[in-house]
Amino acid sequence: MNLEEYKGVYVFAQQVDNEISSIAFELLGKAKDLAKDLSTDVTAVLIGSEVKGLADQLAEYGADKVIVVDDPELKDYRTEPYAHALSSVINKYKPEIMLVGATAIGRDLGPRVSARVATGLTADCTVLEIGDFPLQAVPGQEQLHNQLLMTRPAFGGNTIATIACPYNRPQMATVRAGVMQKIEPIKGAKAVVEEFNPGFTPDNKYVEILDIVKSVAETVDIMDAKILVSGGRGVGSPENFKILEDLAEVLGGTVSCSRAVVDSGWKPKDLQVGQTGKTVRPNVYFAIGISGAIQHVAGMEESDIIVAINKDADAPIFDVADYGVVGDLNKIVPKLTEALKAEIAAAK
Repeated sequence: MNLEEYKGVYVFAQQVDNEISSIAFELLGKAKDLAKDLSTDVTAVLIGSEVKGLADQLAEYGADKVIVVDDPELKDYRTEPYAHALSSVINKYKPEIMLVGATAIGRDLGPRVSARVATGLTADCTVLEIGDFPLQAVPGQEQLHNQLLMTRPAFGGNTIATIACPYNRPQMATVRAGVMQKIEPIKGAKAVVEEFNPGFTPDNKYVEILDIVKSVAETVDIMDAKILVSGGRGVGSPENFKILEDLAEVLGGTVSCSRAVVDSGWKPKDLQVGQTGKTVRPNVYFAIGISGAIQHVAGMEESDIIVAINKDADAPIFDVADYGVVGDLNKIVPKLTEALKAEIAAAK
């Protein structure tokens, strides 16, 4: 493999029902940073059916070029045709870096593509940067420069691993939603659009879709919420979440929770914050009855303001909180709710 042939930072621009997923814009933002360090450009790979019209959106969020793979076989996501499409793009265009969102689609697609193009894949990354490998010079070993350093939690979030892929290309990573920042859209931006179709011949690996059933979410996606009132095992019971819901209602916020709450069956998985849940960046994050295990903190530490309420003064959550209250949440939260109601009424 001639590594010098591989250039550019590529992003798989996931779309569903001809609507680009938010993770694609987040990855383009990070791709711009990486491309700047490498003095190269950013390319979005848009795969689907009748999706060419989405290219301008990708340009507004940072794509210098958009490669469109458009075919009726790609109308709905299926592993085989999508893996064929993306691996064909990689083989033809030879990107140095290939980023894929760690969504349900990306977690299925990324490993299959990396195997087809004979490279490594680092999954569920939370930090990406350009640097040297090994990180510290080792006597007798060449230190390679301008490598993609991919950082991800390991061993259940108890340690952090930084991984490189120095001898194969592309350097591939799947990236968790919510950990990278979109750029402010550049209105009117245009990208070079190139159409590419490797040809699709259905075979016995092509799944036939008989029906698509869409579930209707009854709650707001916690990743979009500006204010989150999050509860842990310390809340005590599913019924006791009512006091958190009251606080969230006053603030115009959304209730979320820790893994312990989901494991106990008190709240659905969609509301879970943390390493095995969702990564969130609200303006205000209330951590109520949450001890602050590293797995949970990994999903919310980028919040603008963190308010912790816990009866244990030594709880790790206070290490990351901007404001902390030590005491019984059953007394503190209702009083906080009433005080906020009074403030809001007075302001009117």
